[in-house]
Amino acid sequence: MKFKDGYWRMRAGVHGAYAVAAHDVTADAASLRVLAPTRPITRRGNTIDGPVLRVDLSSPMPDVIRVRTVHFAGSVPDSPVFEVHDDAPDVKISVNAETASLTSGALTVRLGRDSPWEMTFSADGRELTRSDGKSLGIVHDPDDRHFMVEQLRLSAGELVYGLGERFGPLVRNGQAVDIWNDDGGTTSELAYKNIPFYLTNRGYGVFVNHPGRVSFEVGSETVSRVQFSVESHDLEYLIIHGPTPADILRRYTALTGRPALPPAWSFGLWLSTSFTTDYDEATVASFVDGMAERDLPLSVFHFDCFWMRQYRWCDFEWDPEVFPDPEGMLRRLKDRGLKVCLWINPYIGQASSLFDEGMALGHLLRRPDGTVWQDDHWQAGRALVDFTSPAAREWYTGKLRGLLDMGVDAFKTDFGERIPTDVIYADGSDPERMHNYYSLLYNQTVHDVLAERGAAVLFARSATVGGQRLPVHWGGDCESTYEAMAESLRGGLSLGMAGFGFWSHDIGGFEGRPDPAVFKRWVAFGLLSSHSRLHGSGSYRVPWVFDEESVDVLRSFTRLKSRLMPYLYGAAVQATTDGLPVMRAMQLEFPGDRGCDHLDAQYMLGPDLLVAPVLSTEGDISYYVPEGVWTRLLDGETVTGPGWRRERHGFDSLPLLVRPGAVLPMGAREDRPDYDYADGVTLQAYQLADGSARTVTVPDGARVDGGVSAVFEVSRTGDRIRARRLQGAPARWRLLLAGVREARHPRLEMTPGGVRVAAEPGTDDIEIILEGAA
Repeated sequence: MKFKDGYWRMRAGVHGAYAVAAHDVTADAASLRVLAPTRPITRRGNTIDGPVLRVDLSSPMPDVIRVRTVHFAGSVPDSPVFEVHDDAPDVKISVNAETASLTSGALTVRLGRDSPWEMTFSADGRELTRSDGKSLGIVHDPDDRHFMVEQLRLSAGELVYGLGERFGPLVRNGQAVDIWNDDGGTTSELAYKNIPFYLTNRGYGVFVNHPGRVSFEVGSETVSRVQFSVESHDLEYLIIHGPTPADILRRYTALTGRPALPPAWSFGLWLSTSFTTDYDEATVASFVDGMAERDLPLSVFHFDCFWMRQYRWCDFEWDPEVFPDPEGMLRRLKDRGLKVCLWINPYIGQASSLFDEGMALGHLLRRPDGTVWQDDHWQAGRALVDFTSPAAREWYTGKLRGLLDMGVDAFKTDFGERIPTDVIYADGSDPERMHNYYSLLYNQTVHDVLAERGAAVLFARSATVGGQRLPVHWGGDCESTYEAMAESLRGGLSLGMAGFGFWSHDIGGFEGRPDPAVFKRWVAFGLLSSHSRLHGSGSYRVPWVFDEESVDVLRSFTRLKSRLMPYLYGAAVQATTDGLPVMRAMQLEFPGDRGCDHLDAQYMLGPDLLVAPVLSTEGDISYYVPEGVWTRLLDGETVTGPGWRRERHGFDSLPLLVRPGAVLPMGAREDRPDYDYADGVTLQAYQLADGSARTVTVPDGARVDGGVSAVFEVSRTGDRIRARRLQGAPARWRLLLAGVREARHPRLEMTPGGVRVAAEPGTDDIEIILEGAA
């Protein structure tokens, strides 16, 4: 929200009061409390009348400093609040006549005690950012609404990323962003997943710990500052030191939670009935049969809206006219090795049998006058489940357990954004703060009931802080165009910069029927995403309705993803342990390369694969390659960076490059995503430097916790390359030196990709001697 006209003047009817000094400072062993008046105190009479801000400084974990500013403490709602981990670390505090400071790890906040107000954050002797004159304060708008506001300094060349799923340019500078979940598609400034957290290329991040609307002006009101404001009497934010973007994400997700590990089967191909299409069991069977007949690996079948009867969403009852034997149908699908997902939402239509039941039990949100809140959006007379009530949550999950007993494996938790504020909650939560937070309670409720049966996976659309703990999320409703494909990718990369490890999108686009060329290009992108789903609105997404080449392209990339699963599942495990997303913006992996700063049409899939989706029918693409000799995974050719490349690709190809020095564990199966990754694994080594050593952990796709199946080390010393199995039961494995054509080993095989050696049964060591240039 903008409060000023230019730099000097406030807007008409707006007036503010800002901290001018750290006038009164008290300290204990773990925190500082500052009284910051909003006018200079030159005599005792100045302490009478006028607002004074209370600023509390503390640290929840090393390298993180919390700043909480309060005006009227009695006007701050108690709930909801985000769950933030607090280690209560040791801190260093210093207070003297001129300054006060608190240090946590390498991060220090220092306040000058005389006017003007200045609060500086630094690490390792380098200033990161600061709050100075007319930055921290109170603002009233023409309607006398009360806002808390802060501005943090942006340095020259400093770039801002994050703030959740945003579909515009990845760099946020110059943008005004409101943290307010809305059902706006992927073509506007609205977003389904709004996260009040950003990070910059200067080595720090900022998390505004407020569950309601947070308004950001990122160099858009004052170009040298990031402003954030909330309509409240308190404002809390946390400065998170890096210094790298990956370090910042590790600390942010340590504070707010890291993703659960989705089951390995969820990484395979999902096929949907689509949104408003006509379908019955015969339609479903024809889709599944068609995939099998064309040798297209399929892991999950998803039933969208009309598995229930019209007007009755949600009653969680199968439409008996089109699904007279749901238990038998689910059994038949399971017999074919498929998992089953059902679409649900948190709304109860008035025609649903659950409406009267929920109303009688008090499980539906109510207006202040005690009547049930209803409107006609989405479903006639819809009401909303009150997830702040434990009894309502148990009632809702009881309905879901019946579906799980039938054989359902996952739920698509759609909607959860259009949450009213003219309601009262069972636990007394503030309705404005609940608007975004509702999505967390909704998805947590469903995830918890799935987790009762083992590894859980959602397909969720709405989210707020902490929602990253409940994967998977998808990008929402996009058009079926190249432009929508690009904006979807930007949304996913931005969400990854906010701590979300897993992300998907509707392959082919949602609205409309994609041109066959768009569908084929999107297939390549979709199968090189963390999760892959064929889904649309009013038309089916089985590939043969487009053309036969679509079938071939889908088969090729689905098989490729299955072979990549030992590598991809390793990246998934890293998301759960470190908070790093599977799909990573280039700036996250290459923070020192200014060529990567603005890139939002390509990404890293895990740490070692560069993917650049093709966004044209002709196949022309321009993409950036960081420093080093990279190898194209699909044909083995090398590409040298840093620099831009321009290429043309057929529908069966795209830029897919392996990072220099990488060792990719490639699986032996291409028909499914969940298998014994260590059995038959091939360690594909690329451009190993002399003196380098790489540890490769192959996860166990059958374990819920992503446990280790095998560990290898691949190293190079001069002309010798050695691979050793350090952990894991004896199994088949191979070493491939990509691009190498001359080498010595008794069992050497020449392949199109390079030289390969298979370990003999029980062998834990392979050594290959290079000959000639390598």
